[in-house]
Parts: sequence; C-alpha cells; structure tokens
Amino acid sequence: MHHWRTWHRPLVLFAAAMAVMTVVSGVGLLVDDRMLVGAAIWFKPFKFAASFTVYALALAWMLTLLTRGRRTGWWAGSVVALSSLVEMAIITVQVVRGKRSHFNHATPLDESLFSAMGVTVVILWAGTLVIAILLLRARIEDRASAWAIRSGVFLALAGAGIGFVMTQPTKEQRAAGNLDTADVIGAHAVGVPDGGPSMPLTGWSTTGGDLRIPHFVGMHALQLLPLFLLVLVTLAPRFARLRDPRVRLRLVLVASGAYAAVTALVIWQALRGQPLIHPDGATLAAAALVLAATAAGTYGALRPRSGTHIPSAEKAVAS
Repeated sequence: MHHWRTWHRPLVLFAAAMAVMTVVSGVGLLVDDRMLVGAAIWFKPFKFAASFTVYALALAWMLTLLTRGRRTGWWAGSVVALSSLVEMAIITVQVVRGKRSHFNHATPLDESLFSAMGVTVVILWAGTLVIAILLLRARIEDRASAWAIRSGVFLALAGAGIGFVMTQPTKEQRAAGNLDTADVIGAHAVGVPDGGPSMPLTGWSTTGGDLRIPHFVGMHALQLLPLFLLVLVTLAPRFARLRDPRVRLRLVLVASGAYAAVTALVIWQALRGQPLIHPDGATLAAAALVLAATAAGTYGALRPRSGTHIPSAEKAVAS
C-alpha cells in the first residue's frame, strides 16, 4: 500500500476536518438537548461527518492506484472534497439555526440551502464516477485488488444514487396535492412519516421502509470490499488456500456479488415500505437465496481445482 503521505491531499485534509467535526457533533449530542424530526439535532451532522471521514480516506487511497489520468483524478478528488465540504457546511448551518437541512422548503432561505446541497450531491456523485472510470482503466496488477476496488466504488455510486430517490415527493405528498406550497418535499421513510419510531444509533425507521439503509449499505462498499481483501491477505500466511491469488480473486468476486445482492435486497425492502427488522416472507426467502448462493460460491471458490496443488515450499509453511 502506498504511504499515506502520497494520498490525495485535499481528500485527506477533508477527512481530517470531518474527524474533528465528528467530535464536535458528539459534544453537541451531549450538551444540546434540542430535537428535530424525532432525533437529537446533532445526530445528522455526527453521522455525516463520520461517514465522510471514511469515504474520503478510501478515495484518497484509491487515487494513488491510478496509472493513467492522474491529473484528472486529482481534480475529481478535489471536486469531491470541496462539494462534500459545502454540503457539510449547509447541514451544520441548519443545525445551528434549528432547522432541518434535508427536504426543507419552508422558507426561501431553507429552499435555497436545500437546493444548493442538492447541487453539491450531484457534483460529488459525478466526481466519484470520474474516479470510478479512471480506476476501471487503471492497470492494477493483482486482479483481486482490482475487482475489490472497482466493485466497491461502483456499488458506492449506486448507494449514493439512492439519495436522489429520497428528494422526490412521496406518494402521500403527491396525494396531498400541495407541492407548490409544502414545507417538506421528499423523505427518508417510505410509507410512514419521517421522525417516527426508529432503531438506536442508526435512526432507521422501525415502522416503515427507510431509504437510508440501502444508501448506507451501498456507499460503504467503498471501504468494506477492499477491507475484505485485506483480511484475506492477512490470513494467507495461516491458510494455504488463501495464498493462491486465484482463490482470493474468486472470493472477492463472490463477496462483490453478495454485496450487490444485499444492496438490491434492502432497496427492494425499503421501497415496499417494510422495516429492516420486520421482514416479510418474500424478503426472508430472497435473503435465504442470497445466503445460499454466497455459501455455494464460497465453497466453489475454496475448492481445489483438478490438477492444481500447493507448492512444496508452501506445504512446509502450512505444516
């Protein structure tokens, strides 16, 4: 892995700022008892800051892997950092004002801030797409690493895209017929109002669907799939099968497919207005299929191919 000093500097600086903001928001959670839409008012900046920290660091590292288009990648990373900073600034300003940042059309100022935040999200998504395309063209020698990184960034784009769905009027808002004068347009929850009963820590709805779930799951593929490969590499000295780069590649492919399937499953569940913790029979059946396919894929990935063997030197280490 490249030394962290070679990582994309603007993204590293942004990540450091978000780490500080995570601490500031944590203090806010302790000392500020204001509530907004059923949650502590500093909960949203806390979650966003923590998420931005790991997201930016992952992109900053991935940009060191580019073999072509480095300058374009640098600018794309800088655009992601700047647009994310603006989005976080708007969220924080609204917290200080005691107003909701998302879906807020109550006043011209609130509507302008939300519209500006929407622009930053589009720019962030486009910048990440540019980086994804550059990574697709990069010559990464280890195929398992290449698949983990590319799958992670494209699944992150899919997860981020759920944010655009949230900004659309809900079925209930359309039925009310007052979109031109409504204070709130769009929602996290599906089938129930935002701010209802929710899970601890995450704040995800326990009575209806919640689009923040696939948004979260998808975006963090950016970190989790490369981390999965890192675990395989770390375990390789102890497990002979994992020393074979072809086995690691097959396991990464299985993990990428499983992750994509889980992301699709939670999207489907949320859009049907179903809480994550109260799945129906159809959701459980789909989850069982994903689990069975993943288990079969893992078995197939680890099963020795005919005609292959562990070199004697590796056998000695394994013994």
